Amino acid sequence: MLTSTPPTARPGARPTTRPTAQPAIRPAADPDTPADPDTPDSATTSRARGFGRWAAEPTAASVPLIRSRVRAVLEGWDIAAEIADVLLLAASELVGNVVLHAAGAGRLRVEVSLRGGWLQLEVTDGASPLPRLPHPRDQVDQDAESGRGLLIVHLMATEAGGRLSVRADEFGKSVRVRVPAI
Repeated sequence: MLTSTPPTARPGARPTTRPTAQPAIRPAADPDTPADPDTPDSATTSRARGFGRWAAEPTAASVPLIRSRVRAVLEGWDIAAEIADVLLLAASELVGNVVLHAAGAGRLRVEVSLRGGWLQLEVTDGASPLPRLPHPRDQVDQDAESGRGLLIVHLMATEAGGRLSVRADEFGKSVRVRVPAI
């Protein structure tokens, strides 16, 4: 089952006509949210422009469902196709990784936000082992059937002017992709 927190609308965005099954609009986040979410003590602040959150059981059926939800939010925010493609690929790969490697660790949470000129996708699970962030110069086993997803996401985010990062706490780990929302 997929539960969601409806995304907020991008100010000035044209209204969309979507079936009622799509997430509804909800108020923006705290006006004191920093412009750069990686620097919480930043002196510059900006009102969050949009936010959506979904929680699901980490099953294979969750991957296309969450990707579809992320796509709907990005379309509602009028995000350029090239930037949206980076986050859509990241959503598929990161949720797929949770299904493959952390399905037994409880629920999966996906958040997408737009604030301070940045789009951010964060995928969180309850497993403690951290994925190894790839280095572009790492040797890739040409015969392997998997193991390239994080590298591809990392390269696409970097090419778009963003980055891939991982953080962990006592509740599990989060993999985050940030790209400029130009």
